[in-house]
Amino acid sequence: MTRTALITGATSGIGRATAEAFAALGYRLILCGRRTDRLTELTDQLASQTPVTTLTFDVRDRQAVENAIASLPADWQQDGFPLVDILVNNAGNAHGLSAIQDGDVADWDQMIDGNVQGLLYVSKAVIPGMVARGRGHIVNISSIAGKQTYANGAVYCASKAAVEALSTGMRLDLTQHGIKVTNIAPGAVETEFSVVRFKGDAERAAKVYEGFDPLTANDIADTIVYAVTAPAHVTIADLTILASAQAAATTLYRK
Repeated sequence: MTRTALITGATSGIGRATAEAFAALGYRLILCGRRTDRLTELTDQLASQTPVTTLTFDVRDRQAVENAIASLPADWQQDGFPLVDILVNNAGNAHGLSAIQDGDVADWDQMIDGNVQGLLYVSKAVIPGMVARGRGHIVNISSIAGKQTYANGAVYCASKAAVEALSTGMRLDLTQHGIKVTNIAPGAVETEFSVVRFKGDAERAAKVYEGFDPLTANDIADTIVYAVTAPAHVTIADLTILASAQAAATTLYRK
């Protein structure tokens, strides 16, 4: 049976790499993101390998999430539910790096709304169909920051700690329905992450990855593939992945 995967934040970084890895496996893809041009370009790239459909929405907008997923074509639905075997909750963000007393409330809202509420909105739209079918796999992309809080990152770390808690809670609620839940916590991955955190300051973002070999988006995609292709009786519950030069969230041994 061909599996269908829905990936949020599919337009770049880990989401895009995961889409490419899943296409190579022949999985049908529902690619979600905010940038229509990038979704179109990725669809053109992958459509020769597997069926692809796209949904354009911001995970922070609950109504947009619900409307988009409800709008899936008939052959991407079953019994009124979205036909999703694998949900990869990848969309998220980091904004700013400052002490809590200096934090920008707008940055806090973006992180909490995207990393926590957005994950919940998409999950709420997809999980009932998995429960009805008695099978499914949810992969939540957390962060080493969800396990180890660091200075000047309190709200981002809190948002990813929430993802960790939600992964555990989902597993407790959904295992009885035949649904696997995997939490993946990457360390330093070189993607758009730091550019977004530093509001487009590419020079400052580049310094984050100087002097060591960071993880790549493909490294995390490979890990996601490992989790979702495990035998039926195996659940990869929680994986932390660090660059070989990284010992902890903010402990890096640079050349």
